[in-house]
Formats: sequence, C-alpha cells, structure tokens
Amino acid sequence: MTSPALSLPNAAEMAEALIACPSVTPASGMVFDCLAEMLEPLGFVIHRAVSGELPDGPVENLFAIRHGPEGSRHFAFAGHLDVVPPGDGWQSGPFAPERKGDLLYGRGAVDMKGSIAAMVAAVRDIPADAGTVSFIITGDEEGPATYGTKVLMQAMRELGAIPDLCLVGEPTSVARLGDTVKIGRRGSVNMWLEVAGVQGHVAYPQLADNPVPKLIALLAELDAVVLDEGTDWFQPSNLEITQIEVDNPAVNVIPALATARLSIRFNDCHTGAGLVERVSAMAAAHGGRVAKVDLSGEAFLTEPGPFSQLVCQAIEAETGVVPELSTSGGTSDARYLKDFCPVVELGLRNATMHKTDEAADLADLAALVRIFRRIAVAALAG
Repeated sequence: MTSPALSLPNAAEMAEALIACPSVTPASGMVFDCLAEMLEPLGFVIHRAVSGELPDGPVENLFAIRHGPEGSRHFAFAGHLDVVPPGDGWQSGPFAPERKGDLLYGRGAVDMKGSIAAMVAAVRDIPADAGTVSFIITGDEEGPATYGTKVLMQAMRELGAIPDLCLVGEPTSVARLGDTVKIGRRGSVNMWLEVAGVQGHVAYPQLADNPVPKLIALLAELDAVVLDEGTDWFQPSNLEITQIEVDNPAVNVIPALATARLSIRFNDCHTGAGLVERVSAMAAAHGGRVAKVDLSGEAFLTEPGPFSQLVCQAIEAETGVVPELSTSGGTSDARYLKDFCPVVELGLRNATMHKTDEAADLADLAALVRIFRRIAVAALAG
C-alpha cells in the first residue's frame, strides 16, 4: 500500500464526486477525469479514448491497469459511468449528490457510480505485488453500446491485457446486499416485421390485397409459440409483440402495408440467428418478411464453479447472506466480457435504479467495498 492511497476519500465521497459529474449516455469528459484522478495515485496506468459519432457517439472509454509481478493473475473490475436521463421531480438535483439519513441520493448512486467507487476503495488496500488489477469502464452501457465495451475490448487485446476473471458491478442485489449474484444473462433480439399488400378501395376488395389479416394471423401464430420450458439456470424464453402499425388515415382505403415489432428474450437453448431464421420462415408463410433485426446480445452462462463460489463466500463472510445465483433481468456489458474470461455480476440493491430519487444505502456501500476487496484478493491468489 502506498502513502498516496491513504489520503484518498472513502467510497461514499468518491461516489459523490462521480455523481456530481453529469454523464447521461453517451458519456465522456469530466466524469472520466474524476475517475482517472482517483486511480492514478494507486499506481494505475490510464488509457482513455473517445470514439464514434452521432447518433450513438461520441463515447469515451477508460481502461486502467496496475501490473503485478510478471506471470501473476489478472483480475478486472468492469462497469459504466454513463447514466440514464434523470427526468423531473427530484427532491434535490440529480447531479447534486446529497446524503439524507442512511442514504446517498443522486443519478447513478446505484447504477452504477456507487459500485465503481466501491471498486476503487477496495483496491487501495491491495498491495501491487498481489497481482494485476484493471478497470474496464465504458460510457455507453445505458445506450446502444455501439462504441463502448466492444471497442474497449479491442484496445485491451492490442495491449495484451486479457483478464483471468472479471466482476461487473451492476446492481444485482434485491432485498439485501449480496442476495443475488448474476452468473449469466438472457439474449435479446428485436425484429421488425412487414406484410405488404395492394392498396385499393374498400368497396372493391377484389382489386386489392389487404395485408392486415395476414399480419394478424402471423402475430397470432407467433404469440402461441412456446420457445422452450427453461433450463436449470434460465427461465423460459419469451416472445413479446411490442408494436403494431398500419399507416392509413383514410377510412375507405385498404392499406398497402402493415408492420409490427417483436422482442425475444432467450436463454441458451437458442441463438439470435436461429430465432431470426425461425421467425423469418413463419413470416414468409404469411406473405411477410423480417425487415430489420437488432440483436443486442446472445445468452451466456458462467457455469457455477470456483469463481462464483469465491464471490458467494466473500458475501457471506461480510454480510451473513447466502446469495442466489441468477440469470434474470436484462442485458449488461457482461454479454461482451464473457468472451474474455469467466464473468459474474454483483452490486448494490436495485430498487431505485433508473428511478427519480435514486439512492444507495451508505452501509451497503461500505460493505460492498469489503466484499469487493475479499473477491479481488481471492481471485488474484488463484
């Protein structure tokens, strides 16, 4: 431990500093300056880059690494500094952090500037000779992730800095800190459907071809599909119809086009490409097609084993809570990082994430520092 580390603020103070930097996705600039200033005194080498253009950019990413002895294990913390728009109705400014009682209020307190602050506080007490530690921090996890973690991972490949294990600080906890650890995530794919017809007068249907009944039949067939019954670690995949549209202001015109959109959250029984192929075949049978696809991530699972076990042991040692291993919820940047190494997710309680008056429990934040420290030390020890 070096003397500069001793003078750093605690996790709550660091979280306040990060919250005070507005960073609605896509984020860049000041909030990354703030994090870099926290890490540099701890011996981390900072790599920063801005990439991408509107509408999905520009996005800033940061990779910070403190090298241990040659050949030592490499443990990575990962997260994001961008936040969702705060909206209206806050008791205090969303980017003016405020402590009230046992809580720290501000946009990003939970998701996930609080976790990042806890990560920094955790490593300050880990000797540099314990092993290599890094931070993988993006500025667009809350957005389309076009120029975020995927870009950052390519830079890490070029640096030859591939971690052995990675922990993402997403807010996974529900009722108590540490009660849920994510060991995987479902995949997500959205599809836009089109059924074309022939426009005509409603009084002369024989001269037209109405696409609406065909689309209705297709959607009924899709809605009846049972994709699977779930697995040991995943809930059943589900298909949801999320939009239907017929742009037809006239009451006496048969439309020429009917469209719809669907979203599938799928487990590891499927791939995104396989689901697109299946829906495309069903659409074609009704005279339609899949016009657009947005595959935001494949399903993945970090098989329960030594890594998840050491995470659970660290939680139980600090809180007495026995965690549940879960794959529930939406997507996260773990869907990319799993290509590097085993990855798990652990963070603060998620009840207020993305909400007005988002707030982190200060006692949870302090406990998370201790949990993260235990995990990092055990991971580096191998």
